[in-house]
Amino acid sequence: MSKEPDLEQLRLDNQLCFALYAATRAITKTYREHLTPMGLTYPQYLVLVVLWEKDGSTISEVGRRLHLDSGTLTPLMKRLEADGIVTRQRGSRDEREVEVWLTEKGNNLKPLAAEARSSVVCSLAMDDSNILDLRAQLMVLIAQLQNDSPDRPVEELEANG
Repeated sequence: MSKEPDLEQLRLDNQLCFALYAATRAITKTYREHLTPMGLTYPQYLVLVVLWEKDGSTISEVGRRLHLDSGTLTPLMKRLEADGIVTRQRGSRDEREVEVWLTEKGNNLKPLAAEARSSVVCSLAMDDSNILDLRAQLMVLIAQLQNDSPDRPVEELEANG
């Protein structure tokens, strides 16, 4: 005898995916309010965060860090380059790789981005330890969902689930 599916699980209030989706939209909107005056989109901001950590990263390194594929990342990089925020050049060790370097303009955006992040954190009304705990839980969730393929881009996960 087969067990009846629990239809209560299909209530919107019981959907983890919806809570994550709505939270992502809300935090991205909050960031957008601070990034737009800087001439940045949220995904461009994330690219810059990676480059502020390690300037001269390859596009594939940036993609791995952000869980983005090259089809998504390449247009972002081209726009950042057209805006004079980064430069791209063939890798010094491997010409098949493309390295991305911050320009002076890109480096000058860092303090403004730090202010934007601080404003977003203030609007969360959470202390640093709560933010770090939540982030850690979400990173575990991401790792578990990507367990069958660790290099699977987040966009693919979003499209399928």
